[in-house]
Amino acid sequence: MNKYKNDFPLYLKHPNLAYLDSAASSLKSKYVIEKLDEYYNDLGVNVHRGVYELSYAATNLYEEARQRVADFINASFEEIVFTRGTTASLNMIALTYGKAAISEGDEIIVSELEHHSNFIPWQKLAEEKKAKLVFVPLENNRITVENFESVLTDKTRIVALNHVSNVLGYVTPVKEICKIAHRAGAIVIIDGAQAVPHMKVDVKDLDCDFYAFSGHKMTGPTGIGVLYGKKFLLENMEPLEYGGDMADEVYLDRSTYKDIPYCFEAGTPIIAEAIGLGEACCYLEKVGFDYISKHEKQIKDIALKELLKMEDIEIYNPDCETGIITLNVKGVHPHDIASILDQNGVCIRAGHHCAQPITRHLGQIATIRASFYFYNDEEDALKLVEALKEAVSFFKQF
Repeated sequence: MNKYKNDFPLYLKHPNLAYLDSAASSLKSKYVIEKLDEYYNDLGVNVHRGVYELSYAATNLYEEARQRVADFINASFEEIVFTRGTTASLNMIALTYGKAAISEGDEIIVSELEHHSNFIPWQKLAEEKKAKLVFVPLENNRITVENFESVLTDKTRIVALNHVSNVLGYVTPVKEICKIAHRAGAIVIIDGAQAVPHMKVDVKDLDCDFYAFSGHKMTGPTGIGVLYGKKFLLENMEPLEYGGDMADEVYLDRSTYKDIPYCFEAGTPIIAEAIGLGEACCYLEKVGFDYISKHEKQIKDIALKELLKMEDIEIYNPDCETGIITLNVKGVHPHDIASILDQNGVCIRAGHHCAQPITRHLGQIATIRASFYFYNDEEDALKLVEALKEAVSFFKQF
């Protein structure tokens, strides 16, 4: 058994479970859970406002978590804004920076590979501002540098792309895209929800302008995410929400706001979850990203090798660099297959994965996605294969 399974309490209750839905949400490590319990049991108070010892201790934990996250992606402390998740982060950029930067006739580059969270906000912004949404042509279902360059113009103001596709697992060449986009005067926003849990991300090296990700996909809590933004960009953005904790001076006729990142965190912060996210960053660094990326691909390839032998299976990303296999059983709805797999203790995702444009691009209404993480092992991969064989055999009767 994979030694890291012992770090995840779910496996204590379900030791025979093959959990292959980490692209939707990872399991939560015991270290993160213990950190959440520590806050609620020992503190449980608000941050920033109290002068008493408990509030001071909670504030220290909260801000230490921000520094941990900043170090995790090689950012500065003030460049880390805590949000509810990737979706909230991307919407915040669209509704603040985007509204200020986009005018009629401007262009926003996206792709058909985007999660709805990195698609609909830009679609709505383009509609409201009478701007143009431009799509990078896909090559073998991938984003390439050459195809990106083919749609970049002097009217491009924003480029919003994923770092790793949540449906097909392909890695986007974001570093090269950032360099090219900046030469054209455009800013680059990266949806990193599927990248940060699986590979070492250095936002300074990428030179992206904004980067968004979620805690729950990286063994951390739900309800917490991160918006990284270059300092000078955040300093020139208007807050999205107003109220407690983000205000500095409030008069009857005007108000001023705190410096970044606090001006973007109105109300009581997401305290426990931020502390848990900081712990998740430490945990993943201890496991090591060289191990994580290598291991999950090795386990995925064990399953892929067997699945490619099955005539009734159609695989859409056999050359994927990450731990995702996306497939369908010919002639059978993915939800029906998912039900059979569930009966065999195999958890996968069936549907459009909040990415309908790429699902349609594949000519499908839904697909089956098995996503591997570092706590999976060879036994999980083989359980997937055997469960799919059983499902194929069952539906061949009809």
